[in-house]
Amino acid sequence: MAVTRRNAAVPSAFDHGLVLLHQGLGLDAFNAMPLRRAVHAVYECCYSVPLAADLARSRPFDSYDQLYRCADSLLFGLSEESIDSILEAYPDVGRRPGSEKSQAEQCAITDERPEMMAELAAASKSYLRHFGFGFVMFINGYRAEDVLAALRDRLHNDHDTERKVVRNELARINRTRLERMLGPEGGYDNW
Repeated sequence: MAVTRRNAAVPSAFDHGLVLLHQGLGLDAFNAMPLRRAVHAVYECCYSVPLAADLARSRPFDSYDQLYRCADSLLFGLSEESIDSILEAYPDVGRRPGSEKSQAEQCAITDERPEMMAELAAASKSYLRHFGFGFVMFINGYRAEDVLAALRDRLHNDHDTERKVVRNELARINRTRLERMLGPEGGYDNW
């Protein structure tokens, strides 16, 4: 059985209605964390136990950039089955978030217009039927119309091209979450 956010031994902060448990901790603190805690911190960013464990075992990192490059390399080295497990952790596009944890999710989008949400949901179902996996997109700053246009446009991709697009979108999402986890260079001062 594939390890997913739902059955992983590492519980998700989203399971407790939180955003990230490890925010703004800085690279030095991340490098110094016990392995288990570092795996948990990275898992909160990527929803992949293998990626989180491999990234945590790759410490220490000399720079944020080195960590980000390593995370990307590990993501792009994952099997398609592992990518599918990651995709299972994301909410369906077009479904109104039913909880705070769904609203906090990077790829959840809402729109006040029920017809727009219905269009997104229908396009998302078409995407799932066409490709066999859920739509994911780094949507930070995009409007519902933009996401719908991208979703419809991506339906024209062949399967292999779309798998590459999915990995690129996951890399963008992971990068943003890792940046939030680490905070600014040097971390925040502890008061």
